[in-house]
Amino acid sequence: MKEAAGEANMTVITIVLIAIVLGVGTIIISNLMNSTSNKSNQSMAGNSNCTQAQNGVWTCK
Repeated sequence: MKEAAGEANMTVITIVLIAIVLGVGTIIISNLMNSTSNKSNQSMAGNSNCTQAQNGVWTCK
C-alpha cells in the first residue's frame, strides 16, 4: 500500500512540475513574440516606403 501511495505522489509531483514548465515557457515565448513584433514595427516605421493602415497592418512598396 505504501508503494502505491508513493507512486501516486510522484505522479502528482510530475504533473505539477510539467504544468509549471509549460506555464513559464508560454510566458517566455509570448514575450519573445511581442518583442519581435515590436522590433519589426519599428523597423517598418523607419522605412519611408512603408505605411501603416488604420487596422494596424503595414504595407511596403
